[in-house]
Amino acid sequence: MIPASAGTLVITAHLLVLGLLIATAVMLALWTLHLATRNASWVDVGWAGNLGLLAIAYAIVAPGYLPRRILVATVVGVWSARLTLHLIARTVGATEDPRYGEMRARWGSNLDLKFFVLFVGQGVLDALLALPFLFAAIDPAPQIHWLAWLGAGVAAIAMLGEATADAQLRAFKANKRNAGQVCRGGLWGWSRHPNYFFDWLVWVGFALIGLASPWGWTGLLGPALMLYFLTRVTGIAATEAHAVQSRGEAYRQYQREVSAFVPLPPKRGKLP
Repeated sequence: MIPASAGTLVITAHLLVLGLLIATAVMLALWTLHLATRNASWVDVGWAGNLGLLAIAYAIVAPGYLPRRILVATVVGVWSARLTLHLIARTVGATEDPRYGEMRARWGSNLDLKFFVLFVGQGVLDALLALPFLFAAIDPAPQIHWLAWLGAGVAAIAMLGEATADAQLRAFKANKRNAGQVCRGGLWGWSRHPNYFFDWLVWVGFALIGLASPWGWTGLLGPALMLYFLTRVTGIAATEAHAVQSRGEAYRQYQREVSAFVPLPPKRGKLP
């Protein structure tokens, strides 16, 4: 465990407050942008971008072992930058993600206030999910534990998988002949949501990095929450409800044949 010295506790508290201030400031700015564009998808941009900002901020100001701080900031920063740029490209000039349209319909009145709570709440969640980055950054141990290297490797492989899935879906949508069709090529022939799976696997990598430092067990919150949200709340459930509504029987057939989350061979026994 981290030594319970007054100095360590003060540094930890200061960094946590710094993280909360950064994350909520970003989300307040994006909430204001959402008011101008009426597109709540900006909350996703802030969620991804904040995590990279926090990892880099902790690496800059924390007093821990410098090579470890650089490793964590690099791994988290690369993941965050790629995902943030991908989400910005998907959001600018586009219609709002159907998930948020459904929220508007369900919430009814006082939408600006309710989305304010959503944006700020995501910022607070970012600060909590970034706790293992904070603890790794203040860890004074003068070596990088093998678990941290393993976590970095898992995260790197997962980032490659997530980027590949996003690129395959983007190419599919760019082809006008695929309008109204279901993407079943590449990784999408093995998982209905390979981007979600690999995003979750990135968080497994982050958790392994965190476990290498005192109090790093807090990093287990990340993959646990991501698995819950991706499979039960804002991820698969909402996305598939919209897909069934827009693509009908073609998507229901896809559901019967292809794994929802973990990439597995399709039940037909061969890729399309």
